[in-house]
Formats: sequence, structure tokens, C-alpha cells
Amino acid sequence: MKLFCTLPLIAAMSVAFSGAARSQSLVELYEVAKNYDATFKSVQLQAQATRLKVDQAQAKLGPTATASANLSLNNGGFYSPTSSAYQTVHSYGTQTGTLLGSQPLFRPGDRAEVSQANLQLQIADAQLLAAEQDLMVRISQAYFDVLASQDTLTFIQAQMTAVAEQLAFAKRNFEVGTATITDTREAQASYDLAVAQEIAAQNDLRVRKMALDQLVGKSDTSPKPISLTVEPQGPVPERVEEWVSLSEQKNPSIKQYRIASDVARLETDKAQSALLPTVDLQLSYSYTNNSSGSYTSSKDSSLGIATGAVVVSVPLFNGNALNNRVKETVSLRQKAESDVDTAVRNISQNTRSAFYGLVSGVSQIKALKAAEDSSQVALDANKLGYSVGVRININVLDAQSKLFDTKAKLAKARYDVLVGQLKLRQLSGVLQVEDLQNINNQLSP
Repeated sequence: MKLFCTLPLIAAMSVAFSGAARSQSLVELYEVAKNYDATFKSVQLQAQATRLKVDQAQAKLGPTATASANLSLNNGGFYSPTSSAYQTVHSYGTQTGTLLGSQPLFRPGDRAEVSQANLQLQIADAQLLAAEQDLMVRISQAYFDVLASQDTLTFIQAQMTAVAEQLAFAKRNFEVGTATITDTREAQASYDLAVAQEIAAQNDLRVRKMALDQLVGKSDTSPKPISLTVEPQGPVPERVEEWVSLSEQKNPSIKQYRIASDVARLETDKAQSALLPTVDLQLSYSYTNNSSGSYTSSKDSSLGIATGAVVVSVPLFNGNALNNRVKETVSLRQKAESDVDTAVRNISQNTRSAFYGLVSGVSQIKALKAAEDSSQVALDANKLGYSVGVRININVLDAQSKLFDTKAKLAKARYDVLVGQLKLRQLSGVLQVEDLQNINNQLSP
């Protein structure tokens, strides 16, 4: 009897990747996605637009100047009742030019708006950081989804090979009278089921590759597999409260809500400033030239007037609209403060969940590795027992199915732990490209 030898994972992965296009690492695909992903580019462009708004707000505190010119042609005359006609005395032209400059001296509302614009820029930077970290997690998830689907397909195909050998073995035993037709039918049923699973796995792999291709804008993505010599590690530091404290300090979403609360406070200051006077320094120069005289004179004349003034504007009555606006902004400020508390609680809870999920994932990998070894021993024992007649064919088929199912779960658990590490660091606001590079170091050449 020819005993079946289970295809090791490394050999299975080499089969899966043979003949494929040049494989790409995680960092390679991330850099491509940064230049293609529409969601990330949208946040990038929004940040650029917000930076321009800072200059716009700052300009309101700087000097302004306007120039105007006027050219008119006048016709002086009178209506004569005697002749019933309009009689022209003479025509003359007037040219006027005015230059007006203004410098705000006291405008608390505009100063609050400048402060708001700078805070909005900080929000945009936090949003950009959050989008960058989100892209890292999304590309990693799509990357490992493809690898997991490839592993599943490889294991199913290996199982088909094993079942096919068992089917041939059962047929030979039936022909020589040492096995029943039931063994052959059971093996055939297992093979048919494996064929159906292969079709489903191929479709799942196709869908996963399409998702990764769409994320990076390429049609030939081929992720490099993970090396089995590297053992996934649990979270460091090992105390969940340290991660929660880190997330409360550095999580970009929490930063956004806190800055938004400061923006809301400044909105109240801006609303209150509308009740205060404003002070501006205004300088103007006006020059008027009358060519061919004026209505009362035929002599040319010109006049230049320079004016300097400090203009104070005091709001007197506005139908109580400004007072209501102040009350509105106070309520919005309180809402923003409440939003900060909600964000902190949600992020803290999510951080705890990610931490314990990662710890559980590492333990699951250890348990699945032990289960894989046990399943291999059980398969070998069942095959030996079947060959000597103390086990039946269905026992061998069940043992084969359990072994390959365990292998697939173990591979998936490895990927889940790697993505879990990234998600925990994302929630804590410390996820960087270096973390992707660390995973790159674990990829097979």
C-alpha cells in the first residue's frame, strides 16, 4: 500500500505561486495605493484646501487698498421758453480718481476666525493621518485576504489529491475483495465535495484579488506569502491599560473631536465679538480734475483731498439676533465637549477589544499548531488502521478533512494576528509605515 504523505504548507505555497507574475510586497502595494486610492486622495486634497483657508482668514487682519476712477462728460445749458429749445452754454469733462486704504485695529471676530482656521488645519492634519493609517489597514486586510484565499484553495486541491489516492486505494481493495463498495462510494462522495469546494475557493480568490486590484489600481497583483519561520507576537506593551492610555492621547479621531471642541469655543468668542465695537484706520486720497471748467466757470480746475480717519463702528440694535447666536454657539460647544467624551469611550472600548482579540489570536495559533500535529498523527494512524482492517474508509476521509481544515484555519489565524497588530496600533494612533516594513521582513523572498 502506498501511504499518502500530507503536502507541507511551504510546498503548498510554492505550488500556489509557481508561474505567477512577479510578487509584490505589502509596502510596495501600499505605496501604489497611496497614489491611487480615491478615499485617501480626497482627504489629501481637503487638507490642501484647508491650508489655503488659513491665509484667507489671516488676510482679514491685514491692510486693504482699493482704487477707483470716474470719467464723465457734462453738458451745461438751459431751456429757453422763447425759442422753445435747449441752449448749450458749454461742455466740460470731469475726471475723478480715489485711492482708499484701510487697516483693522480692533476686530476680535476676525482674530477668532484666524484662530479657528489654524485649528481647522490641525483637524485636517489629523484627518490625513487617520486616512493614511486607515489605508495601511485596508491594504493589509486585502493583502492577507488574498493570501488566505490562496491557502484555502491550495489546501482543498491537496485534499482532492489525497482523496483521489484514497479513492483509487479503495477501488483496488474492492477489486481484490478486501473492501466493500461502500468505501469506494464514500471516497467518491468526498472527492465530489472537494471539487465543489475548489470551485467556491477559486471564486473567492478571484473576488479577493479583484478587491486588492481595485485598491491599488493594478490588475496583476500577486502578494508575497508569509514565511513560516516567524512566529506572530502578542501586543507589546502587555498591559491593556497602557494601550488605552496611548489611544486617548494619540488617536487621530479623538484629536479631531478635541480640536473641534476648541473650534466651537472660538465660535462662541466670535459670536460675542459681534456685540463689540470695531475700530479701523482709513486713509484716502481723492483727486478731481475739471477740464474746460465747470458749470459755473469755463476755467480748468483740479482739486486733491487727503483724508485720514479712525472709524469706530458700534452695533446698537439687531433684533436680538446676536444674543441668540451666542446662546446657540454655547449649546454647540457643549455638544462638541460631549462628542469628545463619546469618542474617548468608543475608542477605549475598541482598543480593549483589539488588544484581547490579538492576545486570543496568538493563543489560537498555538492551539491550532498543536491541533495540526495531532490531526497529522490521527490521519497516519487511521490510514495504517485501514490498511490492516481495524478502521474503515470513512475514518480516513474524516481525518484527512480535519487535517486540511486545521491547516486552513492556522494560516488564516496567522494573517488575522498580523492585521490585528496593525489595527491595535491604528487605534492607538501610532501606526506607521515602519509597521508595514516589519511585516515585509516576514515575507518569503
